[in-house]
Amino acid sequence: MNTYLVLKWLHIVSSVLLVGTGFGSAFFMFFTNRSGSVAAQAVVCRLVVRADWWFTTPAGIVQPLSGLWLAHMAGWSWHTPWLLTAIMLYVLAGLCWLPVVWLQWRMASSSAQAQASGRALPPSYQRQAHLWEWLGYPAFLAMLAVFYLMVNKPLLWTA
Repeated sequence: MNTYLVLKWLHIVSSVLLVGTGFGSAFFMFFTNRSGSVAAQAVVCRLVVRADWWFTTPAGIVQPLSGLWLAHMAGWSWHTPWLLTAIMLYVLAGLCWLPVVWLQWRMASSSAQAQASGRALPPSYQRQAHLWEWLGYPAFLAMLAVFYLMVNKPLLWTA
């Protein structure tokens, strides 16, 4: 197997980990936040933070490194329209994800404190959950568009 194919495999696997972990975490957090169960919210928030550290963060680092290396090996200019658009969308997703990480950490902390004390979640939890959710929509749409661009490599405009 040549270097390009190994790198392509790594890029694909890391994209699956990045987006798959994101979608899976969002699914569980979205529905758990509507459950009304502080215990469930505490567990899911803690595990979502852990999943981001173990899977999303490393994959999020591997993605641009492997992608840019692949583009270089294939001879694509970084100014190729579909590639440039994909990079900008990836940056947009990352800009949404960074505050999400902070929100998840805050939500995990407040839900753990509420569970330990037997109290309800503080009002700040709901505000954080709402912002967390709304930051997720553009991030996921951006990543779906990146997948489309990577697979189809459409001619968006002439450089």
